[in-house]
Amino acid sequence: MNLSDSAAFQARKYELVDPDVRLMLLVQNDNAAAFEELVSRYQDRLIQIFDHVVPNRAMGEELAQEVFLRVYRARKTYSPDAKFSTWLFTIANNVASNAIRSLSKRKEIQLGHAAPTGSGIVTLEHLAPAASGFMPARRLDRKELTETVRRAIQSLNERQRMAMLLSRFEGMSYEDIGKTMGLSVQAVKSLTSRAREKLREILEPYIAEGRDIGVGESDDTPEEFEG
Repeated sequence: MNLSDSAAFQARKYELVDPDVRLMLLVQNDNAAAFEELVSRYQDRLIQIFDHVVPNRAMGEELAQEVFLRVYRARKTYSPDAKFSTWLFTIANNVASNAIRSLSKRKEIQLGHAAPTGSGIVTLEHLAPAASGFMPARRLDRKELTETVRRAIQSLNERQRMAMLLSRFEGMSYEDIGKTMGLSVQAVKSLTSRAREKLREILEPYIAEGRDIGVGESDDTPEEFEG
């Protein structure tokens, strides 16, 4: 089997097993209803990811729109060599990276300097006073806990954060995350492992004793990670 035949075989395989690939192939032929269906299936999922990447939901919605715009523009050259979700989140990863760089340049968020009550990304020092032996005097309510988890995720570096989000929210395998981010499986394992350890370090002082914060090995997304 030559390379051309192999590519055709892979494309046919994904077309058969992935209904979203079939929809995208309809989009390739300018089927507006198929595009609307893909937007319906993935818009909220993209926004949930971007909610942990940029300072506010409005910006996350704009980034989701940018992803779909890129999908539409790329429709004529689309080739199903992976699951549709993997291809889509590869685009989303690129959009997120560009947004982070743009925000940093404009100083709308400042990595390592944002105050914990601000809209930007916060640091370990702001989120984890336990490093100095201090423990919060009261338990956080659900809303506070959700926001604390959100800020903790935002404090991860860009690659750790995306790997963790794709794993937790999308349930992607290490292999699919690697394809999405252009990394080896081992690199993805290392990123998610370091991300979990950093989240534990940040969140431990804020979690009531015995309460699951969802940063372990389980594939179940805990309530504290919901948006």
